[in-house]
Amino acid sequence: MKILVADDSPLYRNMLQGLLEAWGYEVMLAVNGHEAQSILDSDDAPRLAILDVSMPLMSGLELCARIRGRKQGYVYTILLSGDDDEGNVLQGFEFGADDYLGKPFKQYELRTRLKIGELAVRSHEEVAETHDALKFEASHDPLLRIWNRRAIIELLDRELSRARRSQTSLSALITDLDNFKQINDVHGYLAGDEVLRGAAERISSIVRHCDHVGRYEGGQFLVVLPNCTAEAAREVAERLRQSIAEGPIVNAIEITVSIGVSQWRSGQVVRDVLHQVDVALGHAKQNGRNRVEVENPGTLAASKV
Repeated sequence: MKILVADDSPLYRNMLQGLLEAWGYEVMLAVNGHEAQSILDSDDAPRLAILDVSMPLMSGLELCARIRGRKQGYVYTILLSGDDDEGNVLQGFEFGADDYLGKPFKQYELRTRLKIGELAVRSHEEVAETHDALKFEASHDPLLRIWNRRAIIELLDRELSRARRSQTSLSALITDLDNFKQINDVHGYLAGDEVLRGAAERISSIVRHCDHVGRYEGGQFLVVLPNCTAEAAREVAERLRQSIAEGPIVNAIEITVSIGVSQWRSGQVVRDVLHQVDVALGHAKQNGRNRVEVENPGTLAASKV
């Protein structure tokens, strides 16, 4: 595990480096608070830090306060000081330090505090991983691992607000797997799930990195296309249609897709855009399926954002 040692005393820096490396730590050294902060702000920064209370440019107390005030990963901090005044010790904890050692210290005390620090860091990492996992589960479809209905609609709303502020284009499309119910009826729901996964993968592979793909409902996927006109969105939709139809998705099961496309127009809200793509999708189905339809294409082509 990486550990930062920040101390303006060469004697303590060298002594701590020797001890810590012998105990298996990867040591990073700083001679003042600014150097220490730069190391802690870097990628893959240490999660353990031994900080001298009195350092030039920025004290260990100030550095503790900055560490606790940032949003980056948790750092377990041990303050070192030659001053055993209880008021200074208490102040160190108030500034956010996790532990405190006086100078000179005993090796077993330092090693014990570091072991406690390692446990604290791992505990925080596990909590963070659990939080991230719960956040992912709350916003993603459990079967397809793409955005769920609530999340994709929120993304559409966010992109619409951005398009309104920046006066850029925004389009959306809904893809609906044709006769998807028949696949479930004939081949079973497990096969239907595999078809949905395959369709989600093909759609995700076609769109840009800045686009958003989510499961809308059943066999429908909503795709949000920032900075994209209806004409460009139609081309994307046609590539999606061809990709789905070009061959079996799974277990020799072939399927086609109908797609409705629409472009956001000034003054509209999310509900309007969703209604427009739904209308276009209805036209695609009425006109024979396995096709792309753009809602009111003449108006869209002439519209200005």
